[in-house]
Amino acid sequence: MATTSDELLHRATGPASDEAPPVGAPGNPRAATPAPDSPGLDGIPELDGIDDPRRVAPADARELTRVLLVRLAALEEGTREYSYVRATLIELNLSLVRFAIRRVGNRQEPLEDLIQVGSVGLIKAIDRFDPGHGAEFTTFALPTILGEIRRHFRDATWAVHVPRRLQELRITLAKSRDELFQRLGRAPTVPEIAAHLDLSEEEVIEGLAAANGHTAGSLDAPATEGQQEPNPLTQRLGEEDPRFGTVEDLIVLKPLIAALPERDRLILSMRFGEELTQSQIGARLGLSQMHVSRLLNRLLKKLHADLTA
Repeated sequence: MATTSDELLHRATGPASDEAPPVGAPGNPRAATPAPDSPGLDGIPELDGIDDPRRVAPADARELTRVLLVRLAALEEGTREYSYVRATLIELNLSLVRFAIRRVGNRQEPLEDLIQVGSVGLIKAIDRFDPGHGAEFTTFALPTILGEIRRHFRDATWAVHVPRRLQELRITLAKSRDELFQRLGRAPTVPEIAAHLDLSEEEVIEGLAAANGHTAGSLDAPATEGQQEPNPLTQRLGEEDPRFGTVEDLIVLKPLIAALPERDRLILSMRFGEELTQSQIGARLGLSQMHVSRLLNRLLKKLHADLTA
């Protein structure tokens, strides 16, 4: 037979004592300890009728949450009763976490991870809630849970670390683009977005570029259906750059040139550094053009042989 909310409340609260004023009454907003003859706290750790608090009906869970929050405020932190009531409150209100996840959208994050993050927000709400203020727990807890989930999206789901300013600008840009698209019937340009948000075009471009860092694709991912090239992206990007070979040759040549005689280094410097002709080099060194030509050929053959050795 299903347990009714009245039975759950009776087991959780126990019969009220005639000598102990009710919790929340004038002069006793938070009873630090129960009356000696009150069996209320003795009944809380067992809660015999609740096999799984997560399966309690929403209306019953709301009422039981209200009562247990008052009880939690009266218990001493660290006791067995306090821990049991706190754990029961968490399980009773896990539906709030799932509701918050639906509000923000899954965003391709594992559901188990989002439930854990939202549960952290739920625990914070339970620990901070003050029943004496008279507010509904749901009204207090939901913003806390949503804030924890959004903080997780902001800090842990970006593929590239992006400053918070740009993360918030990305959301603003997305909303303004949707609004302008509805108004213009086409995708808005950067100047139109900048004028709509009263920003500079550079700021809009920076925000659009930052949005690319939210998600990243794998270079080893297979091609999607419809692409002409079936190979993974890593095999389709880039091409061989011959300039890398030139850099390697220059690095290897540096010690070879340093080992040449001073006149040979001077001839190479004038020919390839100052880009002088053979006649101009000969005029500076007092050599004929033919002699300079023979010297250059000998030097270049020697360097080529050493380079390819």
